Amino acid sequence: MRMRDKPRQARQIRSHHLRLLVLSLTTLIAISLLSRLPAWSLLALRSFDYLSTVDDPRPPPGGPVIVAIDEPSLADINAQWPWPRSLHAQLVTQLRAAGARVIGLDIILAEPSTPENDNAITNAVGPDVVLAGDETLIETPQATQLIRVTPLQQLTEAGAKTGIASVDLSGDGTFRRIPAYEDGFAATLAKASGTISATLPAGQLIQSFGPARSYPTVSYYQAIDPAHLLPPDYFKGRVVLVGLSLQNAPVIDKGGVDAFATPYTVHTGTLTSGVEIQATIYDNIRRGLSIEEARLPVVAACILTSVLLAAATVWRSTGWLTIVTSAAALLAFAAISFAGIRLAHIFVSPLGPTVAYISVVFGQAAFDYAEERRNKRQIIRAFAQYISPDLVRRLSQDPSQLKLGGERRTLSVLFSDVRGFTTIAETLKDDPEQLTGLINRLLTPLSEVVMDHGGTIDKYMGDCIMAFWNAPLDDPDHALHAVKASLAMQSAISTLNRELEREATQRGGRPHVLKMGVGINTGECIVGNMGSTRRFDYSCLGDSVNLASRLEGASKNYGVALLLGEETARLVAGTYTVVELDRIIVKGRTVPSPVYTVVYDADAEALAAHRAFTQAKYAGTLAPSDPAFDRLAADIPELAGYYAIMRDALAGSSEE
Repeated sequence: MRMRDKPRQARQIRSHHLRLLVLSLTTLIAISLLSRLPAWSLLALRSFDYLSTVDDPRPPPGGPVIVAIDEPSLADINAQWPWPRSLHAQLVTQLRAAGARVIGLDIILAEPSTPENDNAITNAVGPDVVLAGDETLIETPQATQLIRVTPLQQLTEAGAKTGIASVDLSGDGTFRRIPAYEDGFAATLAKASGTISATLPAGQLIQSFGPARSYPTVSYYQAIDPAHLLPPDYFKGRVVLVGLSLQNAPVIDKGGVDAFATPYTVHTGTLTSGVEIQATIYDNIRRGLSIEEARLPVVAACILTSVLLAAATVWRSTGWLTIVTSAAALLAFAAISFAGIRLAHIFVSPLGPTVAYISVVFGQAAFDYAEERRNKRQIIRAFAQYISPDLVRRLSQDPSQLKLGGERRTLSVLFSDVRGFTTIAETLKDDPEQLTGLINRLLTPLSEVVMDHGGTIDKYMGDCIMAFWNAPLDDPDHALHAVKASLAMQSAISTLNRELEREATQRGGRPHVLKMGVGINTGECIVGNMGSTRRFDYSCLGDSVNLASRLEGASKNYGVALLLGEETARLVAGTYTVVELDRIIVKGRTVPSPVYTVVYDADAEALAAHRAFTQAKYAGTLAPSDPAFDRLAADIPELAGYYAIMRDALAGSSEE
């Protein structure tokens, strides 16, 4: 990198880092505000749904058995719901006889029925039976009322325990948390079974165990006669829950009786029965599997870490590697959150870190993209006046091909100048509009020729054009394209002369005949943006540029329209016939430089004769009376003027 580029690059880096810092701070503030919205909490909980069920956990061994009041039982018992309580009493008796440790009836028995049925269930219950209660909060504009429904007093007096079976639902109607009831149904079951040893984890997130019907389930009618309809000891030592559980899980959009959405609903779209939810709560309490949400300092630290990681990812720049790194980072956030759930029973939502990371990375990528687009527009504006639209398009698509600020490259440099234009300008000094129009008519086709041949126009100097090839884009055939452009420029001048002649004839005046001389040289140059910080041009400089300018000026001294430097001639010799004209010492040089031109109408014999002619001229053995002058002028008519000038020069030196 050149020294002049370093301050500019340092400014770009500082600007990049400053934008990144502002973006990071803005992201932290924005996420802090967004996280206070209810919708944000629901999104975080939805991420918990996916992560807590991604490995499809199953119910722990030794958990509850569910006796389902389902379709087969309704058909087999063939009685109108609600069933007589004497039937429930029979079930409790059979379950106790089958060895059930604790029996939970997720059925509300709050209102009296017939004395016979109430007495039957009263005689059947005892300390090993938990009956469901309910608690409902009713809010009206006038008041807020908490209504608690409990079983009949005679049932609790008979020793049965009461457990509130109400559940807390999140804002999206999904069951995810341990109910905040010390006397909750599942908590009371755990106490009655003697398995609870810790404080109730009220409000903590619950670990689900599969979709609906994941727990061992038998139909109500089977449990009434377990000796004949179930395997031996099926209920022995087990906690048994009895409740409504349809065999076909209800679909979420159709709702269901005593059925709720759970984290598994995101996978299945179905609801889970209330009795199975109570079994899930029981296992979470029994096995200590509930999941605590990370507190604010931990969440804030994770988000801050994510922002810092994102800033490190795009600290230098953004590109395809950024996408790969971002994908890996987002997967890592999800994996860490999953590991926290499984290993530490702590849920750190990946939502905050993910949104923070994406905001910083893609925000910076957007800045970089905008800057790239801005650079492309600058490139297009800077070069559209100098090079062809095709080259401008290639530069805008791949700015890496352009190295601004100056670089060393081998260029083919062209200078063109109209012979006698000063005289033409003198004749038109009283008509500046016509002079300006003539210059524009002259430079327009010549400029188009240069750009059509892939050249870059450096500058206009009156009627003179300076152009070069092989910058800003690589052009392996730069010398050939420069020579082709020079020949096309001569053709364009001829076309313009015919137009001027036709216009002059119509006016009845004399036409301005334009003739052009061109010099082309190939060599190493310095090319890049040159000038001041407020105004600059894409230009080139160097000894090779100076020689090209001298060649253009010297072309009139040899009677040819095109004069080539030695390297240019060598590079195009395979396409054009080039002949050496002389060896000259130009201003600023001490070593003679051979100069060449292009000819068309010359056979091998004539070319050999020309080479002998130039060797004799160098050796000083050529005389003005040498017949070679006339013979070569006839054989190579394009160089007739050159031979005449050489003869006159020899004749003049002889007289001296």
